[in-house]
Amino acid sequence: MKKKLLSILLICTLIVSVLGGCGTKSDNKDGGNDKTEPTKAPVESGDDKPEYAEITVEIFDRGTDGGKTDPANNFYTDWIKEKVKEELNIGVTFVPVSRWEETEQLNNLMAANTAPDVCLTYSGDLIANYRDLGGLADLAPYIDSHLPDLKAFLGPDPAVPGHDLIYRNMDTETGAVYSIPARRMNVAQIGTFIRKDWLDKLGLPLPTTTEEFYEALVAFKEQDPGGVGKDKVVPFTMTSDIRWRAATLIESFIDPNLSDKDRWINTVVDRYYLLPGYKEGVRFLNKMYNEGLIDNQFALYKDDTDSDNLIKMGVAGAFIHNWDQPYRETPGLLKDLQENVPEAEIVSIDPFQNANGVTEKSLYDVAGVNFFVPASSKNVEAALRYINWLSKFENRYFLQIGEEGVTHEMVDGIPKIIAAEGEKIMNSQQNIDYTIMINGLDVGDEEKNAKALAFSYPVEPDLIVKAYEDATRNGRSAIVIPVILSAAGSYTQTLIDKGNELMAKSVTAAPEDFDKVWDAGIEEWLASGAQEIIDERAAKYEEYEASLNN
Repeated sequence: MKKKLLSILLICTLIVSVLGGCGTKSDNKDGGNDKTEPTKAPVESGDDKPEYAEITVEIFDRGTDGGKTDPANNFYTDWIKEKVKEELNIGVTFVPVSRWEETEQLNNLMAANTAPDVCLTYSGDLIANYRDLGGLADLAPYIDSHLPDLKAFLGPDPAVPGHDLIYRNMDTETGAVYSIPARRMNVAQIGTFIRKDWLDKLGLPLPTTTEEFYEALVAFKEQDPGGVGKDKVVPFTMTSDIRWRAATLIESFIDPNLSDKDRWINTVVDRYYLLPGYKEGVRFLNKMYNEGLIDNQFALYKDDTDSDNLIKMGVAGAFIHNWDQPYRETPGLLKDLQENVPEAEIVSIDPFQNANGVTEKSLYDVAGVNFFVPASSKNVEAALRYINWLSKFENRYFLQIGEEGVTHEMVDGIPKIIAAEGEKIMNSQQNIDYTIMINGLDVGDEEKNAKALAFSYPVEPDLIVKAYEDATRNGRSAIVIPVILSAAGSYTQTLIDKGNELMAKSVTAAPEDFDKVWDAGIEEWLASGAQEIIDERAAKYEEYEASLNN
Protein backbone atom coordinates (compact mmCIF):
# COMPACT_ATOMS: atom_id res chain seq x y z
CA MET A 1 0.00 0.00 0.00
CA LYS A 2 2.83 2.39 0.86
CA LYS A 3 4.42 1.65 -2.47
CA LYS A 4 1.18 2.47 -4.31
CA LEU A 5 0.73 5.72 -2.40
CA LEU A 6 4.30 6.68 -3.17
CA SER A 7 3.66 5.91 -6.84
CA ILE A 8 0.59 8.10 -6.93
CA LEU A 9 2.37 10.97 -5.21
CA LEU A 10 5.27 10.67 -7.62
CA ILE A 11 3.06 10.80 -10.68
CA CYS A 12 1.19 13.76 -9.19
CA THR A 13 4.48 15.61 -8.86
CA LEU A 14 5.53 14.66 -12.38
CA ILE A 15 2.34 15.69 -14.12
CA VAL A 16 1.74 18.87 -12.17
CA SER A 17 5.31 19.93 -12.92
CA VAL A 18 4.86 19.22 -16.62
CA LEU A 19 1.51 20.99 -16.77
CA GLY A 20 2.90 23.84 -14.77
CA GLY A 21 5.84 24.08 -17.15
CA CYS A 22 3.42 24.64 -20.02
CA GLY A 23 2.40 28.00 -18.60
CA THR A 24 4.69 30.57 -20.16
CA LYS A 25 4.94 34.16 -19.05
CA SER A 26 3.41 36.18 -21.86
CA ASP A 27 5.27 38.77 -23.87
CA ASN A 28 1.89 39.84 -25.18
CA LYS A 29 2.38 42.53 -27.79
CA ASP A 30 -1.38 42.89 -28.26
CA GLY A 31 -1.90 44.88 -25.08
CA GLY A 32 -2.72 42.05 -22.66
CA ASN A 33 -1.17 41.65 -19.24
CA ASP A 34 1.55 39.13 -18.48
CA LYS A 35 -0.77 36.66 -16.76
CA THR A 36 -2.94 34.71 -19.20
CA GLU A 37 -6.34 33.79 -17.76
CA PRO A 38 -8.58 31.07 -19.21
CA THR A 39 -11.33 32.31 -21.48
CA LYS A 40 -14.71 32.29 -19.74
CA ALA A 41 -17.69 30.71 -21.46
CA PRO A 42 -20.83 32.80 -21.70
CA VAL A 43 -23.91 31.62 -19.86
CA GLU A 44 -26.26 29.60 -22.04
CA SER A 45 -29.39 31.46 -23.04
CA GLY A 46 -31.83 28.58 -22.63
CA ASP A 47 -33.39 29.29 -26.04
CA ASP A 48 -35.50 26.62 -27.67
CA LYS A 49 -33.64 23.97 -29.63
CA PRO A 50 -33.24 24.61 -33.37
CA GLU A 51 -35.12 22.44 -35.81
CA TYR A 52 -33.98 18.86 -36.32
CA ALA A 53 -30.71 18.37 -38.24
CA GLU A 54 -28.55 15.38 -39.11
CA ILE A 55 -24.76 15.23 -39.16
CA THR A 56 -22.05 12.67 -39.85
CA VAL A 57 -18.96 12.39 -37.65
CA GLU A 58 -15.65 10.71 -38.45
CA ILE A 59 -14.51 8.03 -36.02
CA PHE A 60 -11.16 6.23 -36.15
CA ASP A 61 -11.42 2.51 -36.85
CA ARG A 62 -8.60 0.75 -35.00
CA GLY A 63 -9.82 -2.76 -35.80
CA THR A 64 -12.04 -4.98 -33.69
CA ASP A 65 -9.47 -7.45 -32.36
CA GLY A 66 -8.94 -7.83 -28.62
CA GLY A 67 -12.63 -7.54 -27.79
CA LYS A 68 -13.16 -4.19 -29.51
CA THR A 69 -16.62 -3.32 -30.76
CA ASP A 70 -17.80 -1.76 -34.01
CA PRO A 71 -16.41 1.79 -33.69
CA ALA A 72 -19.48 3.29 -35.37
CA ASN A 73 -22.12 1.25 -33.55
CA ASN A 74 -21.64 0.42 -29.88
CA PHE A 75 -22.72 1.37 -26.36
CA TYR A 76 -20.90 4.74 -26.45
CA THR A 77 -22.09 5.77 -29.90
CA ASP A 78 -25.63 4.89 -28.84
CA TRP A 79 -25.22 7.00 -25.69
CA ILE A 80 -23.99 9.96 -27.75
CA LYS A 81 -26.77 9.61 -30.32
CA GLU A 82 -29.49 9.47 -27.69
CA LYS A 83 -28.18 12.41 -25.66
CA VAL A 84 -27.49 14.61 -28.69
CA LYS A 85 -30.92 13.90 -30.15
CA GLU A 86 -32.56 14.72 -26.83
CA GLU A 87 -30.54 17.83 -25.95
CA LEU A 88 -29.67 19.32 -29.35
CA ASN A 89 -32.29 17.83 -31.69
CA ILE A 90 -29.46 16.51 -33.87
CA GLY A 91 -29.18 13.05 -35.36
CA VAL A 92 -25.63 11.68 -35.45
CA THR A 93 -24.19 9.02 -37.76
CA PHE A 94 -20.59 7.89 -37.24
CA VAL A 95 -18.38 7.23 -40.26
CA PRO A 96 -15.42 4.91 -39.59
CA VAL A 97 -12.04 5.78 -41.14
CA SER A 98 -9.05 3.49 -40.70
CA ARG A 99 -6.58 4.94 -38.22
CA TRP A 100 -3.79 3.39 -40.26
CA GLU A 101 -4.96 4.64 -43.68
CA GLU A 102 -6.63 7.86 -42.60
CA THR A 103 -4.84 10.13 -45.09
CA GLU A 104 -5.79 8.08 -48.14
CA GLN A 105 -9.36 7.47 -47.01
CA LEU A 106 -9.92 11.08 -45.96
CA ASN A 107 -8.52 12.27 -49.30
CA ASN A 108 -11.01 10.06 -51.12
CA LEU A 109 -13.93 11.32 -49.03
CA MET A 110 -12.95 14.96 -49.47
CA ALA A 111 -12.45 14.54 -53.23
CA ALA A 112 -15.91 13.01 -53.57
CA ASN A 113 -17.53 15.71 -51.37
CA THR A 114 -18.75 12.94 -49.08
CA ALA A 115 -16.53 13.67 -46.07
CA PRO A 116 -18.31 13.68 -42.69
CA ASP A 117 -19.52 16.98 -41.27
CA VAL A 118 -17.00 16.59 -38.45
CA CYS A 119 -13.56 15.32 -39.52
CA LEU A 120 -10.33 14.82 -37.63
CA THR A 121 -6.70 14.16 -38.49
CA TYR A 122 -3.29 14.45 -36.86
CA SER A 123 -1.81 15.83 -40.10
CA GLY A 124 -1.59 19.61 -40.20
CA ASP A 125 -0.15 19.35 -43.70
CA LEU A 126 -3.24 17.49 -44.88
CA ILE A 127 -5.47 20.22 -43.50
CA ALA A 128 -3.31 22.86 -45.20
CA ASN A 129 -3.93 21.16 -48.53
CA TYR A 130 -7.68 21.04 -47.99
CA ARG A 131 -7.61 24.69 -46.93
CA ASP A 132 -5.71 25.81 -50.02
CA LEU A 133 -8.09 23.87 -52.26
CA GLY A 134 -11.04 25.67 -50.71
CA GLY A 135 -12.28 22.48 -49.06
CA LEU A 136 -12.76 23.71 -45.47
CA ALA A 137 -15.39 25.84 -43.78
CA ASP A 138 -14.17 28.96 -41.97
CA LEU A 139 -15.07 28.43 -38.31
CA ALA A 140 -13.96 31.85 -37.04
CA PRO A 141 -17.44 33.46 -37.28
CA TYR A 142 -18.90 30.69 -35.12
CA ILE A 143 -16.37 30.47 -32.29
CA ASP A 144 -18.00 32.86 -29.85
CA SER A 145 -21.57 32.03 -30.78
CA HIS A 146 -21.40 28.24 -31.22
CA LEU A 147 -18.25 27.08 -29.42
CA PRO A 148 -18.17 28.85 -26.03
CA ASP A 149 -17.63 25.66 -24.01
CA LEU A 150 -14.90 24.45 -26.34
CA LYS A 151 -13.15 27.83 -26.19
CA ALA A 152 -13.30 27.86 -22.42
CA PHE A 153 -12.00 24.31 -22.14
CA LEU A 154 -9.09 24.76 -24.54
CA GLY A 155 -8.05 27.94 -22.73
CA PRO A 156 -4.84 29.88 -23.40
CA ASP A 157 -2.18 28.53 -25.77
CA PRO A 158 1.03 27.95 -23.75
CA ALA A 159 3.14 27.89 -26.94
CA VAL A 160 1.80 31.18 -28.30
CA PRO A 161 1.47 33.59 -25.36
CA GLY A 162 -1.43 35.99 -25.52
CA HIS A 163 -3.56 33.73 -27.68
CA ASP A 164 -6.24 31.15 -26.99
CA LEU A 165 -5.58 27.60 -28.14
CA ILE A 166 -8.78 27.59 -30.19
CA TYR A 167 -7.04 30.09 -32.51
CA ARG A 168 -3.81 28.07 -32.87
CA ASN A 169 -4.48 27.34 -36.56
CA MET A 170 -5.79 30.78 -37.46
CA ASP A 171 -4.66 32.35 -40.75
CA THR A 172 -2.90 35.44 -39.44
CA GLU A 173 -3.55 37.34 -42.67
CA THR A 174 -7.28 36.69 -43.04
CA GLY A 175 -8.33 35.73 -39.51
CA ALA A 176 -9.95 32.56 -40.84
CA VAL A 177 -9.93 29.42 -38.68
CA TYR A 178 -10.21 26.26 -40.76
CA SER A 179 -9.36 23.74 -38.05
CA ILE A 180 -9.20 23.56 -34.26
CA PRO A 181 -6.81 21.43 -32.19
CA ALA A 182 -7.65 19.19 -29.29
CA ARG A 183 -5.98 19.85 -25.95
CA ARG A 184 -3.45 17.37 -24.63
CA MET A 185 -3.69 16.91 -20.88
CA ASN A 186 -0.18 15.47 -20.76
CA VAL A 187 2.57 15.66 -23.34
CA ALA A 188 4.28 12.28 -22.87
CA GLN A 189 4.74 10.83 -26.33
CA ILE A 190 6.64 7.60 -26.79
CA GLY A 191 8.29 4.90 -24.71
CA THR A 192 10.58 1.88 -24.95
CA PHE A 193 9.47 -1.41 -23.41
CA ILE A 194 11.14 -4.72 -22.61
CA ARG A 195 10.34 -8.12 -21.13
CA LYS A 196 11.71 -7.81 -17.60
CA ASP A 197 11.04 -11.49 -16.84
CA TRP A 198 13.36 -12.42 -19.72
CA LEU A 199 16.06 -10.12 -18.36
CA ASP A 200 15.64 -11.62 -14.90
CA LYS A 201 16.07 -15.17 -16.23
CA LEU A 202 19.30 -14.10 -17.92
CA GLY A 203 20.55 -12.20 -14.87
CA LEU A 204 20.60 -8.94 -16.84
CA PRO A 205 19.65 -5.50 -15.46
CA LEU A 206 17.27 -3.10 -17.17
CA PRO A 207 19.29 -1.51 -20.02
CA THR A 208 20.49 2.01 -19.36
CA THR A 209 22.49 2.55 -22.58
CA THR A 210 22.01 1.75 -26.25
CA GLU A 211 24.75 -0.87 -26.04
CA GLU A 212 23.11 -2.59 -23.08
CA PHE A 213 19.81 -2.62 -24.98
CA TYR A 214 21.51 -4.17 -27.99
CA GLU A 215 23.27 -6.78 -25.82
CA ALA A 216 19.94 -7.70 -24.21
CA LEU A 217 18.40 -8.32 -27.65
CA VAL A 218 21.37 -10.49 -28.63
CA ALA A 219 20.93 -12.49 -25.42
CA PHE A 220 17.20 -12.90 -26.13
CA LYS A 221 18.01 -14.30 -29.58
CA GLU A 222 20.81 -16.60 -28.50
CA GLN A 223 19.46 -17.89 -25.19
CA ASP A 224 15.64 -17.88 -25.65
CA PRO A 225 14.82 -17.00 -22.01
CA GLY A 226 11.09 -17.38 -22.68
CA GLY A 227 11.49 -20.94 -23.92
CA VAL A 228 9.50 -20.22 -27.07
CA GLY A 229 12.05 -21.79 -29.42
CA LYS A 230 15.10 -19.99 -30.80
CA ASP A 231 13.57 -19.96 -34.28
CA LYS A 232 10.51 -18.13 -32.92
CA VAL A 233 12.11 -15.48 -30.71
CA VAL A 234 11.59 -11.91 -31.95
CA PRO A 235 14.00 -9.79 -29.92
CA PHE A 236 12.56 -6.51 -31.25
CA THR A 237 9.22 -6.02 -33.03
CA MET A 238 8.01 -3.07 -35.08
CA THR A 239 5.88 -2.32 -38.14
CA SER A 240 6.36 -0.61 -41.50
CA ASP A 241 5.90 2.71 -39.65
CA ILE A 242 9.55 2.56 -38.60
CA ARG A 243 9.99 6.26 -37.87
CA TRP A 244 7.42 5.82 -35.05
CA ARG A 245 8.00 2.25 -33.93
CA ALA A 246 11.73 2.86 -33.51
CA ALA A 247 11.58 6.55 -32.67
CA THR A 248 13.38 6.70 -29.31
CA LEU A 249 16.26 4.63 -30.70
CA ILE A 250 16.73 6.42 -34.03
CA GLU A 251 16.22 9.93 -32.69
CA SER A 252 18.90 9.45 -30.04
CA PHE A 253 21.40 9.65 -32.90
CA ILE A 254 20.26 13.16 -33.96
CA ASP A 255 22.77 15.92 -33.26
CA PRO A 256 21.64 17.23 -29.83
CA ASN A 257 23.19 20.63 -30.54
CA LEU A 258 21.04 21.25 -33.62
CA SER A 259 19.29 24.61 -33.38
CA ASP A 260 15.52 24.83 -33.12
CA LYS A 261 15.54 26.77 -36.37
CA ASP A 262 17.35 24.04 -38.32
CA ARG A 263 15.32 21.32 -36.65
CA TRP A 264 12.02 23.02 -37.54
CA ILE A 265 12.94 23.91 -41.11
CA ASN A 266 14.17 20.42 -41.96
CA THR A 267 11.31 18.50 -40.37
CA VAL A 268 9.10 17.45 -43.27
CA VAL A 269 5.61 15.95 -42.73
CA ASP A 270 6.67 15.17 -39.15
CA ARG A 271 9.63 13.13 -40.41
CA TYR A 272 13.17 13.77 -39.18
CA TYR A 273 14.98 11.98 -42.02
CA LEU A 274 17.01 15.07 -42.93
CA LEU A 275 18.25 15.94 -39.44
CA PRO A 276 22.00 15.35 -38.89
CA GLY A 277 22.55 11.94 -37.27
CA TYR A 278 19.17 10.43 -38.14
CA LYS A 279 20.78 8.34 -40.88
CA GLU A 280 23.11 6.77 -38.33
CA GLY A 281 20.16 5.76 -36.22
CA VAL A 282 18.68 3.95 -39.22
CA ARG A 283 22.08 2.36 -39.85
CA PHE A 284 21.96 0.94 -36.32
CA LEU A 285 18.56 -0.58 -37.09
CA ASN A 286 20.07 -2.03 -40.26
CA LYS A 287 22.75 -3.70 -38.13
CA MET A 288 20.08 -5.11 -35.80
CA TYR A 289 18.05 -6.42 -38.72
CA ASN A 290 20.98 -8.12 -40.41
CA GLU A 291 21.88 -9.81 -37.12
CA GLY A 292 18.38 -11.25 -36.81
CA LEU A 293 17.29 -9.05 -33.92
CA ILE A 294 14.24 -7.57 -35.72
CA ASP A 295 11.25 -9.51 -37.04
CA ASN A 296 12.04 -10.06 -40.72
CA GLN A 297 8.36 -9.62 -41.63
CA PHE A 298 8.00 -6.13 -40.14
CA ALA A 299 7.80 -4.35 -43.52
CA LEU A 300 4.58 -6.25 -44.28
CA TYR A 301 2.85 -4.98 -41.13
CA LYS A 302 0.73 -2.03 -42.25
CA ASP A 303 -0.89 -1.67 -38.83
CA ASP A 304 -0.20 -2.90 -35.29
CA THR A 305 -2.12 -6.18 -35.49
CA ASP A 306 0.69 -8.60 -36.32
CA SER A 307 3.22 -6.89 -34.07
CA ASP A 308 0.66 -6.85 -31.24
CA ASN A 309 0.05 -10.57 -31.69
CA LEU A 310 3.76 -11.33 -31.35
CA ILE A 311 3.81 -9.43 -28.06
CA LYS A 312 0.65 -11.12 -26.79
CA MET A 313 1.92 -14.58 -27.78
CA GLY A 314 5.02 -14.02 -25.68
CA VAL A 315 7.65 -14.28 -28.43
CA ALA A 316 8.67 -10.59 -28.60
CA GLY A 317 11.30 -9.20 -26.26
CA ALA A 318 11.14 -5.44 -26.77
CA PHE A 319 9.28 -2.73 -28.67
CA ILE A 320 8.77 1.02 -28.93
CA HIS A 321 5.33 2.64 -29.05
CA ASN A 322 3.03 5.16 -27.34
CA TRP A 323 4.30 5.85 -23.83
CA ASP A 324 1.44 3.84 -22.26
CA GLN A 325 0.72 1.34 -25.04
CA PRO A 326 1.29 -1.97 -23.21
CA TYR A 327 -0.90 -0.89 -20.30
CA ARG A 328 -3.96 0.28 -22.22
CA GLU A 329 -7.14 -1.74 -21.84
CA THR A 330 -7.14 -2.03 -25.62
CA PRO A 331 -5.21 -3.50 -27.36
CA GLY A 332 -4.49 -5.13 -23.98
CA LEU A 333 -0.88 -6.10 -24.68
CA LEU A 334 0.16 -6.87 -21.09
CA LYS A 335 -3.23 -8.28 -20.14
CA ASP A 336 -3.34 -10.73 -23.05
CA LEU A 337 0.34 -11.59 -22.68
CA GLN A 338 -0.16 -12.56 -19.04
CA GLU A 339 -3.06 -14.79 -20.00
CA ASN A 340 -0.60 -16.73 -22.16
CA VAL A 341 2.46 -16.28 -19.92
CA PRO A 342 1.30 -15.54 -16.32
CA GLU A 343 4.76 -14.55 -15.06
CA ALA A 344 5.44 -12.15 -17.95
CA GLU A 345 6.41 -8.54 -17.22
CA ILE A 346 6.61 -5.60 -19.62
CA VAL A 347 8.37 -2.56 -18.19
CA SER A 348 9.43 0.82 -19.49
CA ILE A 349 13.12 1.65 -19.93
CA ASP A 350 14.99 4.79 -20.96
CA PRO A 351 18.34 3.65 -22.38
CA PHE A 352 19.03 5.68 -25.53
CA GLN A 353 21.57 8.40 -24.82
CA ASN A 354 22.48 11.03 -27.40
CA ALA A 355 25.98 12.36 -28.11
CA ASN A 356 25.76 14.48 -24.94
CA GLY A 357 24.90 11.45 -22.82
CA VAL A 358 21.28 12.58 -22.35
CA THR A 359 18.22 10.41 -22.97
CA GLU A 360 16.45 13.18 -24.83
CA LYS A 361 13.13 12.42 -26.49
CA SER A 362 10.28 14.29 -28.14
CA LEU A 363 7.25 15.55 -26.25
CA TYR A 364 3.89 16.25 -27.78
CA ASP A 365 2.70 19.76 -28.45
CA VAL A 366 -0.19 20.75 -26.17
CA ALA A 367 -2.26 20.90 -29.39
CA GLY A 368 -3.35 17.41 -30.38
CA VAL A 369 -5.55 16.04 -33.14
CA ASN A 370 -7.14 18.68 -35.38
CA PHE A 371 -10.83 18.64 -36.25
CA PHE A 372 -12.54 20.54 -39.04
CA VAL A 373 -15.76 20.91 -41.00
CA PRO A 374 -15.56 20.41 -44.79
CA ALA A 375 -16.86 23.21 -46.99
CA SER A 376 -19.19 20.63 -48.53
CA SER A 377 -21.06 20.27 -45.23
CA LYS A 378 -24.69 21.30 -45.34
CA ASN A 379 -24.82 21.37 -41.53
CA VAL A 380 -21.93 23.52 -40.33
CA GLU A 381 -23.85 25.00 -37.41
CA ALA A 382 -25.18 21.61 -36.28
CA ALA A 383 -21.66 20.15 -36.51
CA LEU A 384 -20.31 22.91 -34.28
CA ARG A 385 -23.15 22.60 -31.80
CA TYR A 386 -22.26 18.91 -31.54
CA ILE A 387 -18.56 19.69 -30.95
CA ASN A 388 -19.46 22.22 -28.29
CA TRP A 389 -21.79 19.68 -26.62
CA LEU A 390 -18.91 17.20 -26.45
CA SER A 391 -16.79 19.90 -24.81
CA LYS A 392 -19.10 20.20 -21.81
CA PHE A 393 -17.43 18.56 -18.82
CA GLU A 394 -20.29 16.23 -17.93
CA ASN A 395 -20.41 14.77 -21.44
CA ARG A 396 -16.71 14.23 -22.08
CA TYR A 397 -16.23 13.05 -18.49
CA PHE A 398 -18.75 10.23 -18.88
CA LEU A 399 -17.24 9.20 -22.20
CA GLN A 400 -13.76 9.16 -20.65
CA ILE A 401 -14.55 7.07 -17.56
CA GLY A 402 -17.83 5.31 -18.38
CA GLU A 403 -20.07 3.73 -15.76
CA GLU A 404 -19.04 3.26 -12.13
CA GLY A 405 -18.64 -0.40 -11.33
CA VAL A 406 -18.26 -1.28 -15.02
CA THR A 407 -15.36 0.74 -16.43
CA HIS A 408 -14.21 2.48 -13.26
CA GLU A 409 -14.48 2.49 -9.49
CA MET A 410 -14.05 5.49 -7.20
CA VAL A 411 -11.04 5.55 -4.86
CA ASP A 412 -10.91 8.56 -2.52
CA GLY A 413 -12.97 10.54 -5.01
CA ILE A 414 -10.76 9.63 -7.97
CA PRO A 415 -11.92 7.31 -10.78
CA LYS A 416 -9.80 4.16 -11.13
CA ILE A 417 -10.24 2.43 -14.47
CA ILE A 418 -11.15 -1.25 -14.37
CA ALA A 419 -11.11 -3.61 -17.32
CA ALA A 420 -14.46 -3.83 -19.07
CA GLU A 421 -15.71 -6.60 -21.28
CA GLY A 422 -18.47 -6.91 -23.84
CA GLU A 423 -20.41 -3.96 -25.19
CA LYS A 424 -18.97 -1.40 -22.73
CA ILE A 425 -15.31 -1.94 -23.55
CA MET A 426 -13.61 1.25 -24.75
CA ASN A 427 -12.07 0.88 -28.20
CA SER A 428 -9.48 3.57 -27.46
CA GLN A 429 -7.91 4.80 -24.23
CA GLN A 430 -10.48 6.97 -22.42
CA ASN A 431 -12.59 6.90 -25.61
CA ILE A 432 -10.25 9.44 -27.17
CA ASP A 433 -11.77 8.82 -30.61
CA TYR A 434 -15.12 10.17 -29.42
CA THR A 435 -13.89 12.99 -27.15
CA ILE A 436 -12.10 14.67 -30.02
CA MET A 437 -11.29 17.91 -28.19
CA ILE A 438 -9.22 16.26 -25.45
CA ASN A 439 -6.30 13.87 -25.32
CA GLY A 440 -5.75 12.56 -21.81
CA LEU A 441 -7.98 12.26 -18.76
CA ASP A 442 -9.58 15.34 -17.20
CA VAL A 443 -11.47 14.90 -13.93
CA GLY A 444 -11.77 18.54 -12.95
CA ASP A 445 -8.48 19.94 -11.67
CA GLU A 446 -4.76 19.34 -12.15
CA GLU A 447 -4.09 17.60 -8.84
CA LYS A 448 -6.97 15.19 -9.35
CA ASN A 449 -5.91 14.67 -12.96
CA ALA A 450 -2.48 13.59 -11.79
CA LYS A 451 -3.91 11.07 -9.34
CA ALA A 452 -6.45 9.87 -11.88
CA LEU A 453 -3.76 9.16 -14.45
CA ALA A 454 -2.14 6.67 -12.11
CA PHE A 455 -5.53 5.00 -11.69
CA SER A 456 -6.65 5.22 -15.32
CA TYR A 457 -5.18 1.90 -16.45
CA PRO A 458 -6.10 -1.67 -15.49
CA VAL A 459 -2.55 -2.28 -14.21
CA GLU A 460 -0.52 -1.42 -11.10
CA PRO A 461 0.04 2.36 -10.77
CA ASP A 462 3.81 1.77 -10.45
CA LEU A 463 3.97 0.76 -14.11
CA ILE A 464 2.28 3.97 -15.22
CA VAL A 465 4.49 6.10 -12.97
CA LYS A 466 7.64 4.64 -14.46
CA ALA A 467 6.41 4.80 -18.05
CA TYR A 468 5.39 8.44 -17.66
CA GLU A 469 8.63 9.36 -15.95
CA ASP A 470 10.72 7.65 -18.64
CA ALA A 471 8.72 9.23 -21.48
CA THR A 472 9.05 12.77 -20.13
CA ARG A 473 12.59 12.64 -18.75
CA ASN A 474 14.83 15.04 -20.70
CA GLY A 475 11.85 15.78 -22.96
CA ARG A 476 12.20 18.10 -25.91
CA SER A 477 9.16 20.34 -26.24
CA ALA A 478 7.50 20.65 -29.62
CA ILE A 479 8.64 23.66 -31.65
CA VAL A 480 5.71 25.89 -32.56
CA ILE A 481 6.19 28.62 -35.17
CA PRO A 482 2.90 30.47 -35.75
CA VAL A 483 3.00 30.72 -39.54
CA ILE A 484 0.73 29.45 -42.32
CA LEU A 485 2.29 26.70 -44.45
CA SER A 486 0.92 25.36 -47.72
CA ALA A 487 3.62 23.50 -49.63
CA ALA A 488 3.33 20.15 -47.85
CA GLY A 489 -0.38 19.64 -48.38
CA SER A 490 -0.42 18.13 -51.86
CA TYR A 491 2.69 16.04 -51.17
CA THR A 492 1.75 14.63 -47.78
CA GLN A 493 0.60 11.14 -48.75
CA THR A 494 3.32 10.72 -51.37
CA LEU A 495 6.03 11.66 -48.89
CA ILE A 496 4.60 9.40 -46.19
CA ASP A 497 4.51 6.45 -48.59
CA LYS A 498 7.94 7.12 -50.05
CA GLY A 499 9.32 7.70 -46.57
CA ASN A 500 8.03 4.32 -45.35
CA GLU A 501 9.54 2.69 -48.44
CA LEU A 502 12.86 4.48 -47.89
CA MET A 503 13.02 3.35 -44.27
CA ALA A 504 12.10 -0.28 -45.02
CA LYS A 505 14.61 -0.60 -47.85
CA SER A 506 17.35 1.00 -45.75
CA VAL A 507 16.76 -1.20 -42.70
CA THR A 508 16.65 -4.40 -44.75
CA ALA A 509 19.55 -3.57 -47.11
CA ALA A 510 22.81 -5.48 -46.95
CA PRO A 511 25.18 -3.50 -44.70
CA GLU A 512 27.52 -2.72 -47.59
CA ASP A 513 24.59 -1.28 -49.59
CA PHE A 514 23.13 0.85 -46.81
CA ASP A 515 24.66 4.20 -47.83
CA LYS A 516 23.71 3.74 -51.47
CA VAL A 517 20.12 2.80 -50.64
CA TRP A 518 19.66 5.59 -48.09
CA ASP A 519 21.23 8.34 -50.18
CA ALA A 520 19.25 7.40 -53.29
CA GLY A 521 16.04 7.26 -51.29
CA ILE A 522 16.64 10.68 -49.73
CA GLU A 523 17.39 12.17 -53.13
CA GLU A 524 14.09 10.81 -54.47
CA TRP A 525 12.25 11.99 -51.34
CA LEU A 526 13.58 15.52 -51.77
CA ALA A 527 12.58 15.52 -55.44
CA SER A 528 9.08 14.30 -54.55
CA GLY A 529 8.19 17.53 -52.75
CA ALA A 530 10.33 17.55 -49.60
CA GLN A 531 12.74 20.18 -50.97
CA GLU A 532 9.86 22.50 -51.85
CA ILE A 533 8.54 22.12 -48.31
CA ILE A 534 11.95 22.88 -46.81
CA ASP A 535 12.29 25.99 -48.97
CA GLU A 536 8.89 27.26 -47.83
CA ARG A 537 9.64 26.57 -44.16
CA ALA A 538 12.98 28.39 -44.43
CA ALA A 539 11.33 31.43 -46.00
CA LYS A 540 8.50 31.46 -43.45
CA TYR A 541 10.95 31.18 -40.58
CA GLU A 542 12.89 34.18 -41.89
CA GLU A 543 9.63 36.15 -42.11
CA TYR A 544 8.73 35.13 -38.58
CA GLU A 545 12.15 36.17 -37.23
CA ALA A 546 11.85 39.51 -39.01
CA SER A 547 8.41 40.11 -37.51
CA LEU A 548 9.81 39.58 -34.00
CA ASN A 549 12.41 42.29 -34.60
CA ASN A 550 9.87 44.84 -35.86
